[in-house]
Amino acid sequence: MLSVATWNINSARLRLPIIEKYLKAEAPDVLCLQEIKCESHLFPAQALADMGYEHQAISGQKGYHGVATVSRVPIREVSRHDWQDNGEARHVGIEVVGKDMVIENVYVPAGGDIPDRELNVKFGQKLDFLGRMTTWADKVEKPTLIVGDFNIAPLECDVWSHKQLLKVVSHTPVEVDTLQKFKDAHGWVDIGREHIRDPERYYSWWSYRSPDWRKNDRGRRLDHMWASPGLAAQVKAHRLLEEARSWEKPSDHIPLITEFDI
Repeated sequence: MLSVATWNINSARLRLPIIEKYLKAEAPDVLCLQEIKCESHLFPAQALADMGYEHQAISGQKGYHGVATVSRVPIREVSRHDWQDNGEARHVGIEVVGKDMVIENVYVPAGGDIPDRELNVKFGQKLDFLGRMTTWADKVEKPTLIVGDFNIAPLECDVWSHKQLLKVVSHTPVEVDTLQKFKDAHGWVDIGREHIRDPERYYSWWSYRSPDWRKNDRGRRLDHMWASPGLAAQVKAHRLLEEARSWEKPSDHIPLITEFDI
């Protein structure tokens, strides 16, 4: 068995107490973090190593972005990708030693506020980021799990209001189509929706702007765990920890975890 979790933590140093709380509660073998928001040497590596997560692949950046994969089992870093050629730390890949499995940890750009690449350069960068990942995915050969904050909620049931969010970045048709092309390029299996079926409610993010996130429940499923078909067939369980959104000084995202019979 191998368990893998993913979480946009929105500052690893600020949220270290809830990272530790989560690891004590769920004890995944591998934890993939996005938006660590610190340079690699400032990541709380020792604190996590002291909890048994001594195998680490960290791609940090001062103040923004950044991804880190920490593990209780041996891992080996195999790749770092800069899909925008701008130095942003958004993608690190590892392989699990002794297992036929690669884990890609990705933080897709949010894309700004205006869903038009002519009016908003950030939106164009997001689409191009996914386009380059699509070209890469077409060549993926090893059994791979790709996880992270994709910043897109693709299905109608992945958002609190499909109609009201059709023109809101993260749920626009062009983003959904672009993500679908990425999915098709490798035949990725959406583990979340294999186990929490459409149209069942499944959100992973709620805005800090909401005074009562649970009551208003204006969530979106921005975080994903997708696997190569053969690897997806080895999934035994998938769940999310919604209560983490109510923890002290929470991230606006919650963690997801998948268990594999591997």
